[in-house]
Formats: sequence, structure tokens, C-alpha cells
Amino acid sequence: MQLEGKNVIVTGASRGIGRAIAVAMAKEGASVAVNYLSHPTEAQEVYEEVRSLGVSAARIKADVSRRDQVEVMFQEVWDQLGSVDCLVNNAGIETILPLTEISDEQWQRVNDVNLRGPWLCSQVFARRLIGEERPGTIINLGSVQAGVALPGRTHYAPTKRGLEALTCNLAAELAQHGIRVNCVHPGLIETDMTQWVMANPELLPVVLKTIPLARAGQPAEVAPAVVFLASDASSYITGQHLYVDGGMVIV
Repeated sequence: MQLEGKNVIVTGASRGIGRAIAVAMAKEGASVAVNYLSHPTEAQEVYEEVRSLGVSAARIKADVSRRDQVEVMFQEVWDQLGSVDCLVNNAGIETILPLTEISDEQWQRVNDVNLRGPWLCSQVFARRLIGEERPGTIINLGSVQAGVALPGRTHYAPTKRGLEALTCNLAAELAQHGIRVNCVHPGLIETDMTQWVMANPELLPVVLKTIPLARAGQPAEVAPAVVFLASDASSYITGQHLYVDGGMVIV
């Protein structure tokens, strides 16, 4: 079991890729804190599934863009599970709008959750690890849109490109403390967020033509990459960006 004895926090873990990551980490022996904001029922289901795998779990509601809530979240997880070894910054939101229709509020909210959130969680987490003189890992969840330009994402894509820079800078600064930081960029993954594509018989074939493997991925296909980067098997890897996208960025 690659993560036996480790404690992890997965933000945005109630659904989709976050849920798959939380369950995969539990299967590898990690105790998991399930963070959520808007889907309490689904978060409870993930919490129960994690516990059914024989590891400890916590269920914490928090908006990752709010410092006060992030500070409380980490304290609660430390209290319930003990010192945390790995942070997975998965929480994110996406809306698709033409450039000329994006409001200030929509721009700000997407940036707050997708970029400020990982920065804020990473800062709070790093401060705790450094204070305890303990190593750890941070894994950011980006998007294929960090490397592929798509219409309607002029507020979303910059947050994912920015996450690449954040990953590199965190990795460089935290290496001296034994904290590794990497980023996983999923492509078209079949989740609630992508149902508008998956359920469109005219659009889906067009999108699949841009993917060499010619299909959408599943959340369970993203999770193993995160498990690997959280494990000791990746002990000499930091500051890297791994695309799990069926080859979309190479087209």
C-alpha cells in the first residue's frame, strides 16, 4: 500500500475527480479528509466510503478561497487525523462564457477558487509542516486548458496556466523543507462538470477528434497519477506537470 500511514486532505472531494482521488488514496492506506462546500450529501457518501476501506476519515466544509475557513479546516483535520502529509488542491469551478459577457464577479470568483484557493491552502499547509519540521507533498489539479486554448475560457484558462507557475514556485521555495509540489492536468474527464459535452451528440465527436485516444477519460484514470505523486515512489520528482489527457496537448 503506497500511502499506508499517511494523512491527506483532498479539497473539492465530494464529486468527480476529487472523489476518485479520495477513494484511491484510501485504498492505498491513507486516512483522508474530505473537503467540500456545496454538496454535503455527496461528501458524506465519500466519507463513508473512505471509512469502509478501513482507514480514518474526516469531513470538513470550507470555502478554499476564504482564509478564515481554510485555517479552521486545517486545524480540524489536524485535531481529527493528526499531522497531514499530503494536500491535494482539487477544488475548482468552471463556467464557459464569451469574453464580452464575463462579469467582474464571474472573473473574480473563478480566480478566487481556482488560483487563490490552491495558494492559500498551500501556504497554510506549508506553515504547519515547516513549524513541525516535517516533509510533505502538495499536488495541484490543473487542466488541459493550461496547454490548449479553447473558446469561452478567458477567465478559466488563465487560472490553470497560473497554477503551473504556482506549482513551480512553490516547488522551488519549499524544496529546502522537504516539501514536494507537482501538478496534474486532466483532459476531458467524464464528470458532472463535463456533462454538457458528453451529452451533446453533435459536439462530442468534434471534441473526441482532438484526442488521440479518441475517448473521454474517467476520474479513476486521473487518481493513480495523484497517488503516485503523493507516494515515496516519486520522492525525486518536484515542480513537474503531468497531463492525463489522452494525448490532447500533443495534437
